[in-house]
Amino acid sequence: MNIHEYQAKQLLGEFGVAVPRGKVAFSVEEAVAAASELGGSIWVVKAQIHAGGRGKGGGVKVVDSMEKLKQTAAEILGMQLVTHQTGPAGQKVNRIYIEEGCDIARELYLGLLIDRATSRVTIIASTEGGMDIEEVAANTPEKIITVVVDPAIGLQSFHARRLAFGLGLEGAQIKSAVKFLAAMYQSFLDLDASMVEINPLVVKGDGDLIALDAKMNFDSNALYRHPNVEALRDEDEEDPAELEAASHELNYIKLDGSIGCMVNGAGLAMATMDIIQLYGSSPANFLDVGGCATTERVTAAFKIILSDDNVKGILVNIFGGIMKCDVIAEGIVAAAKEVELDVPLVVRLEGTNVKLGKQILADSGLPILSADDLADAAEKAVKAVKEAA
Repeated sequence: MNIHEYQAKQLLGEFGVAVPRGKVAFSVEEAVAAASELGGSIWVVKAQIHAGGRGKGGGVKVVDSMEKLKQTAAEILGMQLVTHQTGPAGQKVNRIYIEEGCDIARELYLGLLIDRATSRVTIIASTEGGMDIEEVAANTPEKIITVVVDPAIGLQSFHARRLAFGLGLEGAQIKSAVKFLAAMYQSFLDLDASMVEINPLVVKGDGDLIALDAKMNFDSNALYRHPNVEALRDEDEEDPAELEAASHELNYIKLDGSIGCMVNGAGLAMATMDIIQLYGSSPANFLDVGGCATTERVTAAFKIILSDDNVKGILVNIFGGIMKCDVIAEGIVAAAKEVELDVPLVVRLEGTNVKLGKQILADSGLPILSADDLADAAEKAVKAVKEAA
């Protein structure tokens, strides 16, 4: 689960991470009230969407008068902000963050994430703050410092000092960095985060460190332990199809391909997407119906897959272990009739009652292509989509 910048800063601040003062606003009037309450003569107006690159897209602006603040707030609120992470359609801005100005001396990068290769929390730092870390890694990898934390001992002072020295900090800044990193690491652990990114981490004119921007992602499977975090969810920022899928207990992620997938089991779903790619096409989604798909759930899955205009064909790949193939076949036939399926449908069934399941598909009167194995299914689905184009 993702949250907004201002929410991440609120959470980090509770752990002792230094963040600028700011207030969220949902209207121009609230923005003016926020700036008045913050005081000062310089403010930053920041669009709040779940995407990076907001500044490059015109969603972050510095203003030095109340009149400019009103004008900027009016421009950003309601705009369709397009960044490299939103795609060409962009994301509507429903809220903005009014933040006090900051005396910036240096911009750095600091991030915590789970390294899947080592199964450990890894800290990434760079002197190139304000830039996409992927760009830094590709062009100047020598400017990235990485520290892997052993879970048996946790973050130690020597870890933080190594990072501080690598970032060119000195004197009192090192002590400040140790404190900053300790608070950041603790928030990561205690909140079951999957990523915490501070970009940029700013060294102010007086030498203090402060998180000028903040991004946090969380392990959705651990949200039951953190109702305060779950309450921060903004469904307006999420894909409507993914929300609909969740309401039917379906695991769905939209992708960019043309072949919709309906599979039971995450591993089998990944293999299905891989083999579609191998045979020359691309999956339109990841969709795991789970181990106890009902007719209603299968029908919902079909509707969600077909809500994507890019889908030109569907591949159903089911292994009947707990689920019986005949029950799945009945669900597929009922769903295909209800949604008035008008794209090629390839079905591969294997497992319990597979012969009966295939017979149900054959007797349905629907133009369903039956496949013998996964390779046969992928080949038929790719061929059918190309022929229908």
